Amino acid sequence: MKRIKTTLFLIIVCSGSIFSQQKVDKVILNGKIITLNDQQPTVEALAIAGNRIIELGSNQRIRKYIGKNVQVIDARGKTVIPGIYDSHLHVIRGGRFYNAELRWDGLTTLAEALSMLKEQALRTPKGQWVRVVGGWSEFQFKEKRLPTLDEINTATGATPTFILHLYGQAFLNKAGIQALSITGDTPNPIGGLIQKNPNGEPTGLLIAEPSAFILYSTLSKLPELTMEEKINSTKRFISDLNSLGVTSVMDAGGGFQNFPDDYQITDMLSKKGELNIRLPYYLFAQKPGTELEDYLKWIGMVVISDHQTDDSFEGKKTEYHVQGAGENLVASGGDFENFLKPRPELPPAMENQLKAVITELVKNRWPFRLHATYDESIIRFLNVMEQVNHETPFNGLTWFFDHAETVSDANLDRIKALGGGVAIQDRMAFQAEGFVSRYGKKAALHTPPVRRMLEKGIRVGGGTDGTRVSSFNPWIGIYQFVSGKSLGGLKFASSENQVDRISALKIYTLGSASLIHQDNERGMLKKNFLADLAILNSDYLGIKEDEIKDIHSILTILNGKVVYGAQEYQKLAPKIPSAIPSWSPINFYGGYQSH
Repeated sequence: MKRIKTTLFLIIVCSGSIFSQQKVDKVILNGKIITLNDQQPTVEALAIAGNRIIELGSNQRIRKYIGKNVQVIDARGKTVIPGIYDSHLHVIRGGRFYNAELRWDGLTTLAEALSMLKEQALRTPKGQWVRVVGGWSEFQFKEKRLPTLDEINTATGATPTFILHLYGQAFLNKAGIQALSITGDTPNPIGGLIQKNPNGEPTGLLIAEPSAFILYSTLSKLPELTMEEKINSTKRFISDLNSLGVTSVMDAGGGFQNFPDDYQITDMLSKKGELNIRLPYYLFAQKPGTELEDYLKWIGMVVISDHQTDDSFEGKKTEYHVQGAGENLVASGGDFENFLKPRPELPPAMENQLKAVITELVKNRWPFRLHATYDESIIRFLNVMEQVNHETPFNGLTWFFDHAETVSDANLDRIKALGGGVAIQDRMAFQAEGFVSRYGKKAALHTPPVRRMLEKGIRVGGGTDGTRVSSFNPWIGIYQFVSGKSLGGLKFASSENQVDRISALKIYTLGSASLIHQDNERGMLKKNFLADLAILNSDYLGIKEDEIKDIHSILTILNGKVVYGAQEYQKLAPKIPSAIPSWSPINFYGGYQSH
């Protein structure tokens, strides 16, 4: 009888082992795998079944899973990391316009930028514009300066051109001024300036003083792509995110992005299983004064449920859903981060408006995020939140601030007490020089105070805030927090506010997942965690600091499926279609200009 029981036990064990091997779809061998799991920091290999990692360890340990129909990927000693999670990116809006935009992200000389501008002006058809929409700083250029209006007009001629520089200003060439019918009599919008020459004629410079509305509203007047082109554009943008190792994004909404109308493309891609990124998104009220009406309407339309677990498998769609409200909850709370201009003073009406919205969100258990650049704003926001919490307790409701560049130590304690987190970005990489010129070197030493946030045990996630105020390349942020430097090489952060490379990578993986309590299944490479990962072109832990910002992926796996491949892995990935229309700058220059 004992022998029968033993035999049955062995059959069950063997059957389980065979079943386990049959489930495996892929194994990765010979990798320098950074797991971000402190209990098993590095391994050589891992096995994937469906959309989950089922084992990690040595090559010898993982080879047992190799069998018929198992794809073997040789990492050839390259670094493997968990998929990057960008906690603040405007991918839904950015995807609709990506193919129409000439990107200066990553360029190292202004001469090259002007050359690209000239070439694109010649190929852009009549009725369309050349547009450079953010993602660059003059300090990344060897020349350390902005283009002049004369240089822009010489390069572009009769082709209307719009160039956005951060959230501070935009350049229009003469053809663009004419196309938009801007004259000396055109009034300045509230919070904006149309610069005029001594003769009272527009020069082509639009200045945020300090509101970005003048920049956004002008951009919204430019011609859009067709629906077919927008679909292709969104796919191309997501593919370029995959090429940087990005597998998850929290979309932070944005100006001139209306729900549900402007979500049709990502809705469709999700339904067809063609959305090659995890995309929880937030709803951003558009019209000042009617924000509460919008949120009450959306609360009636959308059910917020527990989205912490994704049980889909290979071949099925990745998650795509409304995650909550924000990033701006009320227009009166918008403290724009134009560091070249004085900090905006929020109007007295802000508190009552914000309290009404947050109260309804808390009552209906809607998570939220809130744009908050300056500590002076954060004090007032927290005052409102604490009042709401006293009347209608948060009780663990998920919420966090975005940006928080100058948040004080005292307010970090208040954030933690309310159970909040902070989503930080690379905005100082693009704007440190402007920040220092206005607030001084001392103020920049802990902007944002990332080390204090981590030491206090606050949930901290990393993002880019691409594509307008900065690039969509997350490695710039990782570079900023490791080096303490801007893209122009300015060392602005104190050594006490820098983090090591593993910690920086955790901020952009586990940290982002933790903001919405998803760190129980993603953000590290661990048994039963989601199979989202990237093989990198460089040794992240070994290369020079300045090379970190140019890291990219040569193989990206999302949900257990290869979504991007380059070099020797190109054949493993789906073919990337050419951008449409044919004159799209993406066909000639790509997106991020990696060197």
